[in-house]
Amino acid sequence: MSTDLKELEEKAMRLPPRQRAELAERLISSLDRLDDAEYERLWVEEAARRYEEYKKGNISGRLAEDVFRNARNKIR
Repeated sequence: MSTDLKELEEKAMRLPPRQRAELAERLISSLDRLDDAEYERLWVEEAARRYEEYKKGNISGRLAEDVFRNARNKIR
């Protein structure tokens, strides 16, 4: 994540909950205008970024079964 993006995130997290929700909705809505090829390009780019971070040891992996178990527990 770039420094500019981190700063923006920090500022956004200081917003009151209602304003954060509105901002999140606007950001998500802006993605709806992308076509399938653009979504794919963005996800490939994100996957490559995450893989590089993993290889550098900056992030660690998690077992899929743990991720899915946690997700199921959160929606119960």
